[in-house]
Amino acid sequence: EENDPAWKNAQQGYEKVKKLDAEKNKLIWLTPAPANNTWTIAVRQDLAEKNHLASLSDLAGYLKKGGDFKLAASAEFIERPDALPAFEKAYDFTLKQNQLLSLAGGDTAVTIKAAAQQTSGVNAAMAYGTDGPVAALGLQTLSDPKGVQPIYAPTPVVREAVLKAYPQIADWLQPV
Repeated sequence: EENDPAWKNAQQGYEKVKKLDAEKNKLIWLTPAPANNTWTIAVRQDLAEKNHLASLSDLAGYLKKGGDFKLAASAEFIERPDALPAFEKAYDFTLKQNQLLSLAGGDTAVTIKAAAQQTSGVNAAMAYGTDGPVAALGLQTLSDPKGVQPIYAPTPVVREAVLKAYPQIADWLQPV
């Protein structure tokens, strides 16, 4: 069920997994946090402002006009069919080898820092939607209006028996 469209819709995905976990595992999904820890591309704030880049659609238009762009990312993000290639296919752009800086491992802190410091001409980074340093280092994440990436919404999950014994847990975890 990996290709189920529910995984690209926060509410549908939540309802589906909530039902399945309750039925099969007696696990209760509480209220999801208002976050999405999915892969994204973050660009330098100055680049975003100068070129009106707020979404991956905007980025595709910028690239088609020959805009200066270099992405720091892990080999996994560059190669995995559901990562950069999925963005390229959905938004109709292709990054050339000289527009990519492949960094070892999958640590987004390293890719974000490379973009912030403009290492080797980098002005964009592979990032996660919940990466805290993005804004602090002067970068901006680009939205994914086509919903290419699956939703990864952090959600507290509690065993049914524990929640019945301690119903206040749901209230305690509400702020999360």
